[in-house]
Amino acid sequence: MKRIITYISLLLIGLTAGAQVNVESSIDSMEIFIGEQVEMTVGVTMKQGQRLVMPVFKPQEMIAPGVEVIGETAADTAEMDNDMVRVTKKITLTSFDENLYYLPPVKVKVDGKEYESKSLALKVLTVPVDTLHPNQFFPPKGVQNNPFAWSEWSTVFWLSVLMIILFLLAVYLRMRLRENKPIIANVRIIKKVLPHQRAMQQIEQIKANRLVTSENQKEYYTKLTETLRKYIEERFGFNAMEMTSDEIIERLQQAEDKRMIDELRELFTTADLVKFAKYSTLINENDANLVNAIEFINTTKQENLPTEERIEPQLTEQDKRSIRSRITIKWLLVAIGVLCVLIVLYVLYQLFLLLV
Repeated sequence: MKRIITYISLLLIGLTAGAQVNVESSIDSMEIFIGEQVEMTVGVTMKQGQRLVMPVFKPQEMIAPGVEVIGETAADTAEMDNDMVRVTKKITLTSFDENLYYLPPVKVKVDGKEYESKSLALKVLTVPVDTLHPNQFFPPKGVQNNPFAWSEWSTVFWLSVLMIILFLLAVYLRMRLRENKPIIANVRIIKKVLPHQRAMQQIEQIKANRLVTSENQKEYYTKLTETLRKYIEERFGFNAMEMTSDEIIERLQQAEDKRMIDELRELFTTADLVKFAKYSTLINENDANLVNAIEFINTTKQENLPTEERIEPQLTEQDKRSIRSRITIKWLLVAIGVLCVLIVLYVLYQLFLLLV
């Protein structure tokens, strides 16, 4: 009883192993001309670990009468799912006789058991021959050169000439641009000191130098009146530096407060006496005149004026023409550069079409 069970188990194992082996064969073309080659592929699917023996074909061996083996590739193994592998081998065949050939099944051995693929068919066709004129046989023609056609190359030639001319023009314009030096016409923004600020800075300098209490009263009144004259000239817009004290007072009377004008007249009068008549003043008189000058400046100052000044350079007509000329040359150089790039790309494309 045990022997019977063992034999049945071995039989089932053999059947199961046999069912897992699959041999396939295929051919990449069913029809070829005489002398052409065709590939036959043999594939074996089996369980991983099984021992496979595939047939070996030698060059010029006949796989079937009239079908010759040229060569074969080494077996290629690829892993599959469920512990399976597929072994593939390719065989190159040819034939030199017109016929329909029967390709027998390819036999392989797996673990000593033989398996075979399906049979295949190969039809070999002959090249049509003119049997009516057997004497009109011509050998193969040699390699012929295509005749030169100017119409095919004329566009490329003239575009190349144009590109050379444009290049020379660009070189000439570049030299002109280097010779014609650029004119720098930068607009400057400078900090502007208002008239009353400048006057107060100078008065502070007079106070810092202690000219109020100095024995040199002429220097003190000279600097004080010069400060007021510059302020009046910048503030009221007339040439106070070249005018006498009376002329300045007369011009100021048209717009200013009379009390302030009287105090300013007194200051100018004292200054004239000190400078020209060697008049001596007291310290409190000097202080009063300084206070009057400061009060006049504070009363007449204008605070809502712009503190920045825009200075634009004055260009001559020749400078303007030079600037316009440089801009024109630069734009011409850009245009020529773009045009040259487009011509080069087009010429290369045309050459590629002519030579390929």
